[in-house]
Amino acid sequence: MSEEVTVVATVQARAGMEAEVEGIIRTCVSATRHESGCRLYTAHTDPQHAGRFVFIERWESREALAKHEQEPHFLAMAEAFKTRIEGPIEVQLLRELV
Repeated sequence: MSEEVTVVATVQARAGMEAEVEGIIRTCVSATRHESGCRLYTAHTDPQHAGRFVFIERWESREALAKHEQEPHFLAMAEAFKTRIEGPIEVQLLRELV
């Protein structure tokens, strides 16, 4: 089994779609928190950048993260983002140092 992985992902909502993106995110967060292997799954707004949302996630393994990326609620969010966000989703996969 691989070691725990932390994910920081950032999305930027298109102007005027901030509330819609927030609703999509809230639905995915609620479902994701019940997944096996999910240790933390939170979404935040960036008060310095309107419409920017930041996910902070902790998964017990890369396998658990990969399984999450195939869940219907994650796929629905990814599909909905196609027309509602600016640019690509920025994703960082991190390993805890200490």
